Amino acid sequence: MSLRVAVVGAGPAGIYASDLLLRNAEHDIHVDLFEQMPAPFGLIRYGVAPDHPRIKGIVKSLHRVLDKDNLRLIANVTVGRDITIDELRDYYDAVIVSTGAVRDRELLIPNGDKSIGAGEFVGFYDGNPRFERDWNLEAKEVAVIGVGNVALDISRVLAKTGDELAVTEIPDNVYESLKKNQAETVHMFGRRGPAQAKFTPKELREMDLSDTIQVLVDPEDIDYDAASEEVRRADKSIDLNCQVLEQYAMREPDDAPHKIHIHFFEEPVEVLVDEAGNTTGIRTERQELDGNGGIKGTGKFTDWPVQQVYHAVGYRSEPVEGVPFDLNRHVIPNDGGRVLASAEEGAAPEDKLYVTGWIKRGPVGLIGNTKSDAKETTDMLLADADAGKLAAPSHTGIDDILGLLRERGIDYATWAGWYKLDEAERALGEADTNFPRERKKIVEWEDMLNHSRASE
Repeated sequence: MSLRVAVVGAGPAGIYASDLLLRNAEHDIHVDLFEQMPAPFGLIRYGVAPDHPRIKGIVKSLHRVLDKDNLRLIANVTVGRDITIDELRDYYDAVIVSTGAVRDRELLIPNGDKSIGAGEFVGFYDGNPRFERDWNLEAKEVAVIGVGNVALDISRVLAKTGDELAVTEIPDNVYESLKKNQAETVHMFGRRGPAQAKFTPKELREMDLSDTIQVLVDPEDIDYDAASEEVRRADKSIDLNCQVLEQYAMREPDDAPHKIHIHFFEEPVEVLVDEAGNTTGIRTERQELDGNGGIKGTGKFTDWPVQQVYHAVGYRSEPVEGVPFDLNRHVIPNDGGRVLASAEEGAAPEDKLYVTGWIKRGPVGLIGNTKSDAKETTDMLLADADAGKLAAPSHTGIDDILGLLRERGIDYATWAGWYKLDEAERALGEADTNFPRERKKIVEWEDMLNHSRASE
């Protein structure tokens, strides 16, 4: 059986789904991978801290997928605006949505709107063209709410010097802001204990690798109840986290110019502001373990003097025009892969429409977790194809979709264009006389498109 599938979103989730489809030996499958940015790779390009080359290395495996003959990248195209979901149904046997999650969940405490979402800062330092070009880093004391990997990333970037990060792929505008960073003390706050923290051991250890940073934990925050001990015994990663945190708690402050304090059992309850609306601190309530794996408030409050507050309490997905969306959970309603007409129980599946990745299950887990998502979704798609449930598209020519885009004046980018953009970024990095490195990221949308657009 021959199938043509449109995958919307060229991040890890969409690329993993494309790879699984192309690996299927029982069907002749061609995939068109649509991406709204002028460049592929999604979270890897725009969501991973620049000083994490190991994670950036995932791009190599994704690159090999996009090199496959039966996969075509069609970038700089926004589905829902440039072309509708219904139109994709007319041109393909099936459509998979994998647009991820890039926006921040709100911090729902008094003056929480004075806090900066982690995604905003990540978008800045990763050179995402949709985010700010400059960043105010005048605060000497900063709070970061959250104890996941994103919270670790932004805390580490806030504590590092601009020159330390200049050897990475950060563009010049990011470097100019970071070299003026005044932060000396970063406070990370988690409302539960060490056994409930969501970061990974490697990320936690890497926090302390810079000579300019010392990570500290209050010994009083190293506390476990029976439920926490059970969690530790059952999960090696959690146990390693606890071991690293215990090591941080056993040492004395040194002369490192930047300190990162990781606080447990402190639940932020209010961002403190002065009469002019400027941030002056953050108030937390001390929590304690309740013996059943949960926590309870103690009624003891502490005001921490900080001039800037970030919250890393989770990302959220945004709706895709023409696709059902659950506004409460910020996901596309689905039965494990098939898109459902609504989030209501018993809702019928949408015709030829599937979903994978964070917009399918919420933004939790590691990048690799999207592989199992993709397998579940692609298995459903192929089962529906075998059962004759996928209506044939009305447009059958493989290049018909490109003709439609050209007819509408859509300036789309291609995989061949990515190679040109990649070459240009590498040349910029090599040519930097102050900090020569592997690549320097191009930020501006039109500048990226000038390299990556389809050749005439």
